[in-house]
Amino acid sequence: MSDNKMTPVELRATWGLGTVFSLRMLGMFMVLPVLTTYGMALQGASETLIGLAIGIYGLAQAVFQIPFGLMSDRIGRKPLIVGGLLLFVFGSVIAATTTSIWGIILGRALQGSGAIAAAVMALLSDLTREQNRTKAMAFIGISFGVTFAIAMVVGPIVTHALGLHALFWMIALLASLGIVITLLVVPSAPGHVLNRESGMVKGSFRKVLGNSRLIKLNVGILCLHILLMSSFVALPGQFEQAGLPAAEHWKVYLITMLIAFVGVVPFIIYAEVKRRMKRVFVACVGLIVIAEIVLWGAEGHFWTLVIGVQLFFFAFNLMEAILPSLVSKESPAGYKGTAMGLYSTSQFIGVAIGGSLGGWVFGHFDAQTVFLVGAIVAAVWLFVAMTMQEPPYVSSLRIVLSDKVLAVPNLEQRLKAQPGVSAVLIVPEEKSAYIKIDSKVTSRPELEALLASSQGKTASAY
Repeated sequence: MSDNKMTPVELRATWGLGTVFSLRMLGMFMVLPVLTTYGMALQGASETLIGLAIGIYGLAQAVFQIPFGLMSDRIGRKPLIVGGLLLFVFGSVIAATTTSIWGIILGRALQGSGAIAAAVMALLSDLTREQNRTKAMAFIGISFGVTFAIAMVVGPIVTHALGLHALFWMIALLASLGIVITLLVVPSAPGHVLNRESGMVKGSFRKVLGNSRLIKLNVGILCLHILLMSSFVALPGQFEQAGLPAAEHWKVYLITMLIAFVGVVPFIIYAEVKRRMKRVFVACVGLIVIAEIVLWGAEGHFWTLVIGVQLFFFAFNLMEAILPSLVSKESPAGYKGTAMGLYSTSQFIGVAIGGSLGGWVFGHFDAQTVFLVGAIVAAVWLFVAMTMQEPPYVSSLRIVLSDKVLAVPNLEQRLKAQPGVSAVLIVPEEKSAYIKIDSKVTSRPELEALLASSQGKTASAY
């Protein structure tokens, strides 16, 4: 267990599944900055229906995310991933061949119904060892942020050069490439690893749903994506009103995203290393409130819009890094996978509400009202954030236990007695120990050495 170097199989699994996940997320985000402007040319289009087309993807994801994750345990990870990508391709083809906004809505719903995120994470867990799983998961998380930035730039460029239908054909092609990578590059797992750190557990949802700290974090990711989607219903039209053609929008997104990526790094380090997560979190929500107020007051002034977008992207990227870390810290030992599943569902519910609400407000009022509603949502979120407590600065571990170690008397109490260990869950039927530790005080090798010595002492007693 001391070998932390990733094997060729682990590297192939990490890069392959990271690429599959990114290709699919491109399909979600590339549409975001262009659908409001180019979609208005579709038959029957209105601001309200454009918002529905943006949001229905999230609704379908929210509905199928948890069931598909649990289903992958029965039918297999790869078949479910391939099936989900096929649904995504089918939805993209429908959107690419339609001339009606209702065809786009149907296509986006089918795209969202191919919910493969949980199956991707479960397969990654099957193919990586415990000591390398955190690195593999971190790679997936980083790919999410990079994918978002690329999509914000590539979407407007492709749509201006080739049209909205060509963009959906490109999305279908990328998803098809994801199928090829899944079948030919990603290794097949010899069996399923029942890992509560990366997978959801049946019957555990009530325990997670009743955790008030996790509820506040789920409210946070819900609000963040309500604001993201509703803002992008109104932003493209505001930039056009300010004199920036739709074909040039990518330049603003590129510059503001690059500045945000570089700028958030010191704050992430400060939050984690100096253990000031709550302070950074609350300040970040406050910055989003300011960003929405700036956008509300821009009224077509170009540089005011740019400032508002810059503030928003800065806070958005910082939140996307902080929130999953907080969920990991706050989740009970052995329930991280379930907590992350509900967190992702909350995220997609936010996508659904944000797109639909933004489109409805834009259609019945105007862009300024969309940003005003966003400022109100962000202010409510700020109030919730201020009631949060400082999180426990702990990491989650899963250690596989042999039969001899499981036979050690008072094993759970022995582990809990170790400095730096805050919570322990022993699951004998899974032959696993789920442990929350302060990594500044103890580590996996130290706990593994403790278990080995306990096993030896027990054997000598007999």
